[in-house]
Amino acid sequence: MSIILNGIQFGIVLAFLVGPVFFTIIQTSVEKGFWNGALVAAGVSLSDILYVTICYFGLFQFLNDPSSRKNMAYIGGAILIVFGLYHLLIKARSGSVSFHAAAETKPLKYLLKGFIINGVTPMVLIFWIGTISYATVNFEYTEGFQFFIFFMSLLITVLSTDILKAFLADRLRRLVTNRFLTIMNIIVGICLIGFGVRLLVMGSNGFQLM
Repeated sequence: MSIILNGIQFGIVLAFLVGPVFFTIIQTSVEKGFWNGALVAAGVSLSDILYVTICYFGLFQFLNDPSSRKNMAYIGGAILIVFGLYHLLIKARSGSVSFHAAAETKPLKYLLKGFIINGVTPMVLIFWIGTISYATVNFEYTEGFQFFIFFMSLLITVLSTDILKAFLADRLRRLVTNRFLTIMNIIVGICLIGFGVRLLVMGSNGFQLM
């Protein structure tokens, strides 16, 4: 039970971190409905599982290499800026809103959206490396079963809170107007561009801003 509680505590910490994923889930849920927002959350969870698996098999030494992290910062920053420009220059100027989210025929698009935005953010990788190190050293979760229970509890907590965010954002759709959605897309675009620029700056400075 203590292993599960520790996993839940770490999951809650990660759930309250405000980053690109947070804004993406909220924006998708408000504009496209709960289920598409939940798909973004599922994509985020798949990305987290991939990171944990990579770290568990000892490949985090390679990913934690300064040059690798620097390259990830450049790539991730560029992708976030592209997503931000899309929301700022295209979505914010679309002029109309379609709320027929149930008719969405491309769920894979939202799954990939969550997977990519979460996966290209080096801060997520750094969080998982730190968490695995802490669990191994402080909690002494060195056995496979302990490791599995801890991270399963953590990942389920994060996924549950992300789905809750999508649900609460979907409830706001009744209050949404075209003007509100335009403003929200502008905010999301600016935030994503800001996160992208910050990654580029951090990469060029060797993550000294952390």
